[in-house]
Amino acid sequence: MAEEVSFDETYFYNTLKIGITVPVILRLNDSLVEIEAKIDTGAENCIFERRHGETLGLEIESGEEKIFSTVTAPFVTYQHELMLNVLGVEIFSTVYFAKEESFTRNVLGRQGWLDRVKLGLIDYEGKLLLNAYDL
Repeated sequence: MAEEVSFDETYFYNTLKIGITVPVILRLNDSLVEIEAKIDTGAENCIFERRHGETLGLEIESGEEKIFSTVTAPFVTYQHELMLNVLGVEIFSTVYFAKEESFTRNVLGRQGWLDRVKLGLIDYEGKLLLNAYDL
């Protein structure tokens, strides 16, 4: 049985970059920072570099600590709430900022982003389709 799905946003990402990279705006009150992040369907949460939280004026360690484990080593993050804007889809989300400045990845994970959008991918074409998920 066929199912129809429609999307409001279409974005062509650079297939020469490692991973699926999209522009993201992090906003807290009147402060914002524009970054690039990878869509990571295997990541439990959205995790960003410490410096981006500091740019927004956050005291990183004031958030609740959470340790994430990877194949190579665990790392410490701190939880904060802010607005995430990805390709015009804006959502209020709980995200995590890395404790260490040496952490240089920005990822959009399952909780806080993927669980709030409809996402379509045609990787061969570098085509991403996106819509807010309305209950």
